[in-house]
Amino acid sequence: MEFVERKRWLFFGLPFTFTKYTIKEDMITISEGLLKTVENDCYMYKVQDVEHSATLMEKLFKLGTVICYTGDTTHARLVLNHIRNSKEIKEFILRESEEARLKRRTVNMLDIGSGDLEDIHDNIHDV
Repeated sequence: MEFVERKRWLFFGLPFTFTKYTIKEDMITISEGLLKTVENDCYMYKVQDVEHSATLMEKLFKLGTVICYTGDTTHARLVLNHIRNSKEIKEFILRESEEARLKRRTVNMLDIGSGDLEDIHDNIHDV
């Protein structure tokens, strides 16, 4: 599956910008500019978290903004501004980024703490 969306104006949701977002199973590509085109790629496995937001104006024109927090050096925060199908794209990115991490075996696990509160309390007082 692949999504190709354009950044849109908030005014009627018209696609009169020169920014194009391409979201594939393995990569997110942002292409910006008319006279000078700048293209930025981010591999899906680098996406750590995804956020969706929609202002009142965006909701009126069925748009939204997706923010991807990544481990990428050039764009630690990828912002897909004013796009259609934003909730569907957010879910797609979450699902595909998890799959990409599993394929590359780069899954990060957090140790939230497996001990009881009494053990932690005892260890603090022993110090």
